[in-house]
Amino acid sequence: MSLLPLELVDNCVGSRLWVVMKGEKEFTGTLLGFDDFVNMVLEDVTDELTSEGYKTTKLDQILLNGNNICMLMPGGEGPLAEQPAEQADDAEE
Repeated sequence: MSLLPLELVDNCVGSRLWVVMKGEKEFTGTLLGFDDFVNMVLEDVTDELTSEGYKTTKLDQILLNGNNICMLMPGGEGPLAEQPAEQADDAEE
């Protein structure tokens, strides 16, 4: 059984996604919806700016332009969740 890319994204509606954008931005949030161009609406969003050592901002909702999305990771919780505990403590200081 093969799964097309938009089918995979459709299966992620209502789930947490880790989205890596062009440049130095990453978002983690719950996918509310998307269109054929993979423009997406996320809610309960954490915006992570990686150029300054993971500066985070919380947002209620955001609309992401599909042209600027590099990678989608279903179920991902972002780079801070992926670090070992002592490195995550260092990033918070």
